[in-house]
Amino acid sequence: MKKRNIILLALCALLIIVPFVISKEAPFEGADAEAEELITEINKDYEPWFESLWEPPSGEVESFLFAFQAAAGAGFIGYFVGKKKYDKGNKSAC
Repeated sequence: MKKRNIILLALCALLIIVPFVISKEAPFEGADAEAEELITEINKDYEPWFESLWEPPSGEVESFLFAFQAAAGAGFIGYFVGKKKYDKGNKSAC
């Protein structure tokens, strides 16, 4: 089992590292920036419907908030699934 875990961790690391190695000069932007660029290229007169209520002070803060949101969601889902599985297991033992 331990060997399997090491192999899975190595594969995860490769999935993270390989894109940076393959395309060193590529701009790693989010989909929002690319979509905005494409829209203005298609329609020069396009105006956004609204502006953000709050603009993060830097890209690092924005990335942190995005990662925190993803981690909180994953934690909630993991807790919920684990709790359901645990509760189900205990009911059959009673």
